[in-house]
Amino acid sequence: MLIIQDMYQVKPPRPFSPGSELAGVVSAVGDGVDGLAVGDRVLAVPGHGAMAEKALVHASLVRPIPDAMSFEDAASFLLTYGTSHYALKQRGRAKEGESLFIMGAAGGVGLAAVQLGKAMGLKVIAGCSSQEKVDICLAQGADAGIVYPRQPLDRDQQKALSNQIKEAGGGGVDLVYDAVGGDYAEPAVRALNWEGRFLVVGFPAGIPKLPLNLTLLKSADVVGVFWGAFTVMQPDVHEANVAELLEWYEAGKIKPFITDTYSLEDGAAAIAALGERKAKGKVVVRP
Repeated sequence: MLIIQDMYQVKPPRPFSPGSELAGVVSAVGDGVDGLAVGDRVLAVPGHGAMAEKALVHASLVRPIPDAMSFEDAASFLLTYGTSHYALKQRGRAKEGESLFIMGAAGGVGLAAVQLGKAMGLKVIAGCSSQEKVDICLAQGADAGIVYPRQPLDRDQQKALSNQIKEAGGGGVDLVYDAVGGDYAEPAVRALNWEGRFLVVGFPAGIPKLPLNLTLLKSADVVGVFWGAFTVMQPDVHEANVAELLEWYEAGKIKPFITDTYSLEDGAAAIAALGERKAKGKVVVRP
């Protein structure tokens, strides 16, 4: 949604097909490609171009999928779990027993963070815009949930939200996973414990402005999470992360929560559902 509005850090030249990740069957390989063959079941994260009957993807971005993994799960897997795993493990330095507050917890990356947080031994608090979404997170393993109001939030509402987060965390939280931004960011930073980490993942509600004195008072970190660049800059670490994620998938610790499927002809409606914040979990488009 952000990419097609030119609001994302990556701006593909037009025209292009939306859709950041895909799964399918290899129909052809280029000269010099090793490890992939026609007929292989694969997933890929090309960044754009996935909403199409066929896609041309660089071999470095393609990987085989386990026999037990469905195409729907494969198309919903690497972008969300890769982002959230990198956020919690490398950027957040999450430690077993710590508390984690997730904003936008019922979305794709949010639910991945819920499941991964539990797999890593964290106390997970889900923040959502409705009780229905909180209930989904609780069913996916979250320990507690908070319903926050729609923005704009006045100062009293921001203070109330910060107090809610602190109470759910037992006085504060060690990690905040912010996939929303907007008026929700500052209250979450105020709820951080000493040496807490605020993970900047996305901002569909707008790019927030934070008073940096809060980070000084709490000796806290505000940490950017740019998973796409990480996969290029640190490919060996990325490969180890993917191996761990696939291991956890096969062990049943994580599994994409797919709520809606659309035909390719209705792909615009799928994107609109994200933009209107109606989507819960992952949305799949089937060519």
